[in-house]
Amino acid sequence: MDLHDTYRQLGISDEVYDFGETVLEGLKERFEKIDAIAEYNQCKVLAAMRKNKVDAACFYASNGYGYNDLGRDKIEKVYADVFRTEAALVRPQIVCGTHALTVALSANLLPGDELLSPVGKPYDTLEEVIGIRPSKCSLKEYGVSYSQVDLLKDGSFDYDGIKKAITEKTKMVTIQRSKGYQTRPSFSSEQIGGLIAFVKKVKPDVIVMVDNCYGEFVEEKEPSDYGADMVVGSLIKNPGGGLAPIGGYICGRRDLIDRCAYRLSAPGLGQEVGASLGVMQSFYQGFFLAPTVVASAEKGAIFAAEIYGKLGFKVVPEGREERHDVIQAVELGSKEGMEAFCLGIQKAAPVDSYVTPIPWAMPGYDDEVIMAAGAFVQGSSIELSADGPIREPYAVYFQGGLTWYHAKIGILSSLNEMVRAGLVKI
Repeated sequence: MDLHDTYRQLGISDEVYDFGETVLEGLKERFEKIDAIAEYNQCKVLAAMRKNKVDAACFYASNGYGYNDLGRDKIEKVYADVFRTEAALVRPQIVCGTHALTVALSANLLPGDELLSPVGKPYDTLEEVIGIRPSKCSLKEYGVSYSQVDLLKDGSFDYDGIKKAITEKTKMVTIQRSKGYQTRPSFSSEQIGGLIAFVKKVKPDVIVMVDNCYGEFVEEKEPSDYGADMVVGSLIKNPGGGLAPIGGYICGRRDLIDRCAYRLSAPGLGQEVGASLGVMQSFYQGFFLAPTVVASAEKGAIFAAEIYGKLGFKVVPEGREERHDVIQAVELGSKEGMEAFCLGIQKAAPVDSYVTPIPWAMPGYDDEVIMAAGAFVQGSSIELSADGPIREPYAVYFQGGLTWYHAKIGILSSLNEMVRAGLVKI
């Protein structure tokens, strides 16, 4: 078997392939640690499914009101057990991560309350939800105020600033685990736990919500293990395992989840309604596969960091740093660099590989965004993808890969296009 020839068929040069193999020689020990975490998390998911007696009846479709949907009710118990929370809301009616966060925020914040972010600016699509950028139906429009405390220059928490920012109006603290479209560090569950303990000491009754997107199963423990009142995410990211076609989750305290269910459906209806419409098998199977899929994506992110770090680009995190999510930021320094990188990722996609990504005015973003994603599920960023806003420092955010091998191919393809465009020399 000649792997050189196989990669040549994908348009990847021998020079690029050989460079990748040289980088991989130093990653064996790191990958073994990732596999050990995946094994731990696989046991955790299996234990929850066994405890809740998941069976074939859980996969049956419901329609209409969705009363007595066994599969829907059990998947929520499985999530609650895995995230070690009192309750969970896991629904196909939640269309994305931003929607899940919006439900959690709007359900538990009332007029006159204040939302505090102690980790700086939130992800772009939440700006309109909060009202940082004016929008219809924003929290600001309904009388919810917002304040934030930026991180210190070294990326750590500004505890003095946070203590001053917490007032009698502060009802909820929101912590974004992943970096979003920033080149700040992502946070470990343990770091988030320390922050939670601090804000609870300042104000014991404050609600702490963690945007857990891109972080699930990267570590052995989740923020909910460290006291988060709610953890929120998307099923077309990590926990869906690449199989969930839609959906989101909110896990946490029973009283908070009850309010989320009332906000998602209607007061008085809550979790009793909401047809599963035949997606339950993909929810269960995707969640079961998620630990190994996340491990593959994490290996791809580390490979990307090592490849581009060795070529002189700023990468966040660096290849040898501990990882707390599956996103890899690479500062390419120019719009042309972002376009070449994304073209390589698109060429490595199983769907729409012939398409050329171009920047466009994507809804919910203030800048033009370029996105490369040839996914089986539209917008699924646990699948091989890369994107970023066209603004300084011209950073592209790489994530996903349902298998390690696909992630590897994608990174080598991105480098191949950078070389071809004359933007880098090996």
